[in-house]
Amino acid sequence: MIQQLPFEYEILTSSELLSSEDALLLQQARNSTQQSYAPYSLFHVGAAARLTNGESITGTNQENASYPVAICAERVLLSALSSRYPGAAVTTMAISFHNHKGVSKHPITPCGMCRQALVEHSFHFGQVIRLILAGQVGEVYIINDASSLLPLGFTANDMR
Repeated sequence: MIQQLPFEYEILTSSELLSSEDALLLQQARNSTQQSYAPYSLFHVGAAARLTNGESITGTNQENASYPVAICAERVLLSALSSRYPGAAVTTMAISFHNHKGVSKHPITPCGMCRQALVEHSFHFGQVIRLILAGQVGEVYIINDASSLLPLGFTANDMR
């Protein structure tokens, strides 16, 4: 038997088509790339999230000469969130990047480890995370449920 897992996302030609609230969140992600520490890859990633308590928070990738020690912007954001706003969950996360080796005009998606972290956050809080993905300019992807990026994902239910 063959099964299919559907995946849907919206493509906007420009961030100018976003609601004012989403445009602000994306601008926060774009701006936060300037705080990134990426001296090795020169690939600066910023994430900004709107929370269930009405606050917003940002995170940036943090590289390290010992590569496995590096941490992505999405997981920096989730870690900071748990310290600053315990009990608050992410409702929407915007992710952007600035590539000093090339152009930053297309959306990027979270890496596999970050996808798992987003699934865990959603599972823990029972809160779907909406994603806004974009470079510094160009197309914007809207994904209504971050968990759809990790089909057949591993959750605490698998350990019960």
